[in-house]
Amino acid sequence: MTQAYAKHVGGLPPTARAAFALGMREMLPGVPAMAAWSLVTGVAMAKSALSLGEAMGLSLIAYAGAAQLAALPLLVVGAPVAVTIMSALMVNLRFVIYSAAVAPSLRTLPMRQRLLLGYLISDMGFVFYMRREPQLRDSPMRAWYFAGLGVIVFFVWHAASLVGLFASAVIPERWGLDFVGTLVLLALLVPMLATRPSQVGAVVAALLSLSLAGLPFKLGLVVSIVAGISAAVLVDRRARRIA
Repeated sequence: MTQAYAKHVGGLPPTARAAFALGMREMLPGVPAMAAWSLVTGVAMAKSALSLGEAMGLSLIAYAGAAQLAALPLLVVGAPVAVTIMSALMVNLRFVIYSAAVAPSLRTLPMRQRLLLGYLISDMGFVFYMRREPQLRDSPMRAWYFAGLGVIVFFVWHAASLVGLFASAVIPERWGLDFVGTLVLLALLVPMLATRPSQVGAVVAALLSLSLAGLPFKLGLVVSIVAGISAAVLVDRRARRIA
């Protein structure tokens, strides 16, 4: 079956249904990590001052664990709405980079499809898609493959988040779910540090986030993210000029 797939353009099956199913299957190895991180997020929301409806709404609207966790303490302490939204947006700035990376193979799709795929993009979905991206640009089934990756992430994320919301009271502290979530983030971070711009950006952001940790409303996080991205962009531009 795999050899037959490889004969098609971009290495994808010739039908939308088969390409969608392939994306779902290839995402399966990432399900345990996604479920663990989503469970952590669900537990954190349940232990906050948010009602069940508010927590579920935040999960559906934001659909981003890191942004949800960044917004939670600000919502609890009653921080200004603008600060809360800005903090969540800063944490999610990486998705702008993801979108720019997948744009060459998806920019020719209709706007409606691009908006839907943009909502479904995720850290793991991006990693899995980029493994094939150079070969997918000529495949008419690339959008269905991308959707298959994204749908698995979507349903696993929300299912595990709901489990965390409803089971937070009975999940023992000794399980150390917060540590599992940290390991998941590290597993996502390490492959992204393969280039010099990303390494410089990560170092700048890390140093600033530590030195500015005392700022109110998590503003130090916002500043460190902007500075890290700016540093990475500058290093990348300089490298392009030299080349």
